[in-house]
Amino acid sequence: MEIESTFHMYVQPVVHPQLTPFCTELTGIIQAMVDGQPSLQQVLERVDEWMAKEGLLDPNVKSIFVTCGDWDLKVMLPGQCQYLGLPVADYFKQWINLKKAYSFAMGCWPKNGLLDMNKGLSLQHIGRPHSGIGQSLHISPWQLDDCKNIANIMKTLAYRGFIFKQTSKPF
Repeated sequence: MEIESTFHMYVQPVVHPQLTPFCTELTGIIQAMVDGQPSLQQVLERVDEWMAKEGLLDPNVKSIFVTCGDWDLKVMLPGQCQYLGLPVADYFKQWINLKKAYSFAMGCWPKNGLLDMNKGLSLQHIGRPHSGIGQSLHISPWQLDDCKNIANIMKTLAYRGFIFKQTSKPF
């Protein structure tokens, strides 16, 4: 019930190479952090390498992505891959939507996502919402704020006896 390994990379945007003020304000990611970074195709190849190194592609190992909502893996990633002519790996086609799992466990929908789930479980929110990074560029290794919050919520629900199941519909 502890984080064993993390993967983090920025992607060089190609369709809209300049980040908008909205994007920077929402995520804390600034232009200098994405300039010169690998393409989405390169990052997806590295994700696959990381998954293999961690043993997560072994057919005898059960693993699944956990998201705060369906949008990332149901809409954004498939749409971006289709636009760029890239395949979507099978492991991205099933996931657990933590909002749905939380609502099954707690009997209420977390309208404000991670913030509501942390509050409902009396957990301290870690870092900045919508951020895959820590609040400072000087933090090493990178803090994966949303990921850490998701892991803490899952751990708390599991300790309370909740059994997690895939919430996405098969493609």
